[in-house]
Amino acid sequence: MKNRLNLFSFIALMCVCTSVHAQYTDVINSNRPGASQSAFSVGTKVLQFEVGPYLIKEERRVYPKEDVSGFGVDFAVHYGFWKEALEFNLQGNYQRDTKTYPLLRGVAIKRGNFKNLNFGAKYLVYDPNKNKEDKPNLYSYHANRGFKWKSLIPAVSVAAGVNFDGKDNPYTAPNVEGLSYRGVLITQNNFYGGWVFITNVMMDRIGSDQTDFHYILTLTHSFNPKWAVFGETQGIKSDFYADNLFRFGGGYLLNKNLQLDTALTFNTKDTPSVLSLNFGASYRLDRHKDKLKIDNRTSAKEQGKRKSRSKKNRKKKDTKFDED
Repeated sequence: MKNRLNLFSFIALMCVCTSVHAQYTDVINSNRPGASQSAFSVGTKVLQFEVGPYLIKEERRVYPKEDVSGFGVDFAVHYGFWKEALEFNLQGNYQRDTKTYPLLRGVAIKRGNFKNLNFGAKYLVYDPNKNKEDKPNLYSYHANRGFKWKSLIPAVSVAAGVNFDGKDNPYTAPNVEGLSYRGVLITQNNFYGGWVFITNVMMDRIGSDQTDFHYILTLTHSFNPKWAVFGETQGIKSDFYADNLFRFGGGYLLNKNLQLDTALTFNTKDTPSVLSLNFGASYRLDRHKDKLKIDNRTSAKEQGKRKSRSKKNRKKKDTKFDED
């Protein structure tokens, strides 16, 4: 009965859809190097890859003392399909490390598995700027560059997915195995001056023995079209693991379809302490076609055909008049 209710909740979340349009951008819009998801999809017929290898160091300084050192890779694949507001994605994290016990010399455990592997979808349910033209104030330079109250209204998306956890996974609770579900609420505010604020509230591994609650707050600032920096805080709460992580980094736009990035992750506790450094890249294959431009071209063709037909009709009338 519990699994049926969880499945019903998952399906219901996926069905919270309205007719809106996402913001396709001329340059790549990557979720990296942060852990949060943006509210907007990549755009129809856009295939986007995101990957980031990292080094990890964890130290537990209370009994039983443990040290973990290793490496891993974050990855994601996004594809916009059917509607501008909809995207499907595959997200995951694979890690290999060695856990040692300082008080027990020579005891070391080598580990390796997916910390998470999820297939899901994201849908933009509300865009505050949809069908609204931001007209400049012709009488005030400062009004155009100042704070606007309407920017406090965020774009809102929902995301849902299915997790897969393998047997005997060292990064999950002992009884977690097989399929579980994920639900995410996403908001995004775009402020003047290149500032973007994103929030993610997520329930993960729903239906398993390890239900995780996550929140992520991300603030990004673009100095210019090439460079951007970000700061992020992530809270994790479950019976298996709890933490508050802080993340800082930046990205460089090499060209409109390729972004390079780096970030540092750490926490402030010692059960365990966490330090991670990653380097990553995002790349997209862009076959997006602007529907408005297509509609305009179609309208132009239809208008041309109408003009051609009207000319023919006029010629026929003139010929008939001359014969009379």
